[in-house]
Amino acid sequence: MLNRFNRRDLIKSSLLLPFCSASAIKSGGASASAQTPIKRVGGPRLKISLNAYSFSKALNDYNKGRGPGMTLFDLLEFCARNNFDAVDPTGYFFPGYPAVPSDSFINEFKLRAFHLGLGISGTGVRNNFASPDKEARAADVRHVKEWIEVAAKMGAPVIRVFAGTEPEGHPWDEVAAWMVEDLKECVEVGKKYGVIVGIQNHWDFLKTSAQVIKVVKMVNSEWFGVIVDTGYFWQGTYDDIAAVVPYAVNWQIKDKLLGKESDVYIDIKRLIGIIRDGGYRGYIPIETLSVSGEEYDPKVRVVELLQKVRDAL
Repeated sequence: MLNRFNRRDLIKSSLLLPFCSASAIKSGGASASAQTPIKRVGGPRLKISLNAYSFSKALNDYNKGRGPGMTLFDLLEFCARNNFDAVDPTGYFFPGYPAVPSDSFINEFKLRAFHLGLGISGTGVRNNFASPDKEARAADVRHVKEWIEVAAKMGAPVIRVFAGTEPEGHPWDEVAAWMVEDLKECVEVGKKYGVIVGIQNHWDFLKTSAQVIKVVKMVNSEWFGVIVDTGYFWQGTYDDIAAVVPYAVNWQIKDKLLGKESDVYIDIKRLIGIIRDGGYRGYIPIETLSVSGEEYDPKVRVVELLQKVRDAL
């Protein structure tokens, strides 16, 4: 998880990041034949999904025997009752994670989603491709590959991966180079199974839209794109969000900019306008997060955010 939002650090870094990000785009990596924006036709068309992480505590409570909690099948019913178009069942909440679920569990989940009229918009795993430890990265590559197969069995078109925590003592371009090699290896498996690999900006190694786009162009595959996390661009600007829309393959729409601990709420109407202006077609999963010291009822918070998105649409 991220460190607590620090306004002083944000202001200090925001003075430097525009220059650093521009420099990163110019230096190395992206060739003249690098990936171009996704070609879409028919104008924008948006469908609302729910990211399972909104119910993280309840789902973990059930899986770890800490009380009744909530099952992934309960989550499907919540989504159906609130007329979501789809669900994003994060891998963490499948029984036995990080081990892959059985085919029988996957098929039962897939069948129930179909009966409830829900699509499966994507899934995601934990990984750290920014680690200097080559063996640790190799283990994470194997993990992503295994879950690409799970995504294919579920019918999830996208699997979400992280860049990882920025390591000390290593230049950005050096880390990007080994990260891209790992991502390319995963993308080849994604292509084989028909699953797009999407990388999420998360205030980790990827803090700005320029950095995200550079990695996309270095990977250079139509089977790779961006999971746009609206809450975790370091400067929290709408310009960052707009810049990556042409490469977006999925979303995490949060109710706040600048991290969950901030007091800066996102303008949902403005955000939907940006997504539409970029011509995006597909799922826009929403995700709510608990904040320490505040009462958090995901059933209430999710419905509130859902209504804001519906109103904006």
